[in-house]
Amino acid sequence: MEQYVVSARKYRPATFDTVVGQLAITQTLKNAIQTKQLAQAYLFTGPRGVGKTTCARIFAKTINCMNPKADGEACEECESCRAFNEGRSLNIHELDAASNNSVDDIRSLVEQVRIPPQIGKYSVYIIDEVHMLSTGAFNAFLKTLEEPPVYAVFILATTEKHKILPTILSRCQIYNFNRIGVKQTIEHLKYIAAKEGITVDDNALDIIAQKADGGMRDALSIFDQVANFCQGHITYEKVIQDLNVLDYDYYFRLTDLAYMGKVAESMLLLNDILAKGFDGGLLMSGLGKHIRDVLVSKDAQTVKLLEMGQEMQARYVKQGADCSTDFLYEALKLLEQGEAHYKYSIEKRLCVELTLIRLCQINELKKKS
Repeated sequence: MEQYVVSARKYRPATFDTVVGQLAITQTLKNAIQTKQLAQAYLFTGPRGVGKTTCARIFAKTINCMNPKADGEACEECESCRAFNEGRSLNIHELDAASNNSVDDIRSLVEQVRIPPQIGKYSVYIIDEVHMLSTGAFNAFLKTLEEPPVYAVFILATTEKHKILPTILSRCQIYNFNRIGVKQTIEHLKYIAAKEGITVDDNALDIIAQKADGGMRDALSIFDQVANFCQGHITYEKVIQDLNVLDYDYYFRLTDLAYMGKVAESMLLLNDILAKGFDGGLLMSGLGKHIRDVLVSKDAQTVKLLEMGQEMQARYVKQGADCSTDFLYEALKLLEQGEAHYKYSIEKRLCVELTLIRLCQINELKKKS
C-alpha cells in the first residue's frame, strides 16, 4: 500500500520559482547567487507557514549546486542536488532552537562549523525558531556569527524577530516574509486539487484561505482535512460544516435585516445561529468584518482590497450598493462597542441581542433626527 504524504510535504517547493507569495525575496536571493554576492548570515522572519524554512533549504541547495542555471536556480541533477533531494547531504545542517537552545547545543554547533564541506562550496547552518535560544546561547554564538569561516553560511529563521538580540540582528541580512494573500492561496490550492483529481468550489477554497490566515502550510493542512471529509468533491456547504464556520449567508441576512429595521427577524436569526453552537462574540466579530467588507465594496477603488473569489465579491458589491455609507459607519461603531462589552458581560446573549437591536434602529433614529 502506498504511504500517504500530506500535501504540505508532497507539494513543498523545491525551487525558488515554485515558492508562493514571496517573489521579492526569492528574486533577491536568486540575484545574490547569480552575482556571487552571498552574505555569511541571513535572518528569515515572518508568520508561521509562509516559506521561511523552505526558502532556507532551497537557498542552501542552490548555492552548493555544481551546475547552477542561468536564472539562479539549482540544476537538480548534480551530485550535490541529488544528495540534498534524497536527504543525505552533509553540507546542510538544521538545528531546531526550540528544543536545542542551551549553551552546550550552540557550542556543539560551533565545533561543527570548523569542519569544511566535503562536497560543494558551503556548509549551511539553518537554525529554526532562533528566538528560543537562551541569552547564554546567543552570546556563545555571537563570535562565530561575527567571524565565520568563508565556507559557512548561517540562515536563522524566526516568527518573533523582536526577541533576538540586537547584536545578532546587526550581523544578518534580514528578509521579512509576508502573509500569503487569499487569492494566491486559492490559486495554489486549485493547482493541488487538479493534481490530486479533486473537484472544488471557489467559495470553498475562499473559506480555507481565509481560515489559514496567510499561512500556506495551514491552508494545505485544512485542505487535506476537508478533502478527506468531502471524499473528492470539496463544496462550500461541506467545508463550513467540517470547519464549523458560520455561513456567510447569515452575515448578509443580518445586515439586510438590520438595514430594514426588522428586530424580530434578527432575533429569530440570532437564535438559529446560537442553536448551531456558534459563539456570540465570534458572531459580532465576524459581522464587524463583514460590514467592513461591505463598506470597502462600495467604492470601485477599494473593492480590490476584498480578498475573496469573484462570485463572493459580486455579492458584497451588491449589498454595498443597497446600504448607505452612514448606516455602515454607525454599524461598525456599534459592533466595536458590542465586542468590548461582550468580554465583561455576564448576560452574553443579552449583550448580542442589544447590539443587534441597536443596529436595527440606526436608520429609524436617523429619520427622526
